Amino acid sequence: MPRHYDLCARVQNGFRARLRRIAVPDTKMNLAIANVLYKEGFIASVNRGDHIQPDTDYVSTTPDNIATRRLWLELKYNNDEPVLKKMSAVSKPSKKIVMKVEELQSLAAGNRAQFIKGLQPGEIAILTTNYGVLELRDALEKGAGGEVLCRAI
Repeated sequence: MPRHYDLCARVQNGFRARLRRIAVPDTKMNLAIANVLYKEGFIASVNRGDHIQPDTDYVSTTPDNIATRRLWLELKYNNDEPVLKKMSAVSKPSKKIVMKVEELQSLAAGNRAQFIKGLQPGEIAILTTNYGVLELRDALEKGAGGEVLCRAI
């Protein structure tokens, strides 16, 4: 089963290779992280499709086609430079990073928390919380802590 660190690697590799679109496995977690990246302006669009190309018409996911379903992320560039410079996984299978609200506030302020460097201006952190997958500042507004999945700048 693909994990969030696989998505981080695919997105970063797509930007490094200057690809227009990339395909990632169609999972709920990948869709939630892609939606956060879209809302924050790092990617241009998110579409569902098969392993060959994005769908032009709606195709429901069934047990017969689930293995071929993909999310197609259209990558965003500004003056031929990638909008997303770096995306890295924070929480890994060997070390899950779960933070309380106070630690997240410290991280958002640019201070170190639990061996993690503080966020720089323009950088985001993506968390999984009781409210779903959220960007760090949205989680702070809701007063929710959670697992820090990845960060992007």
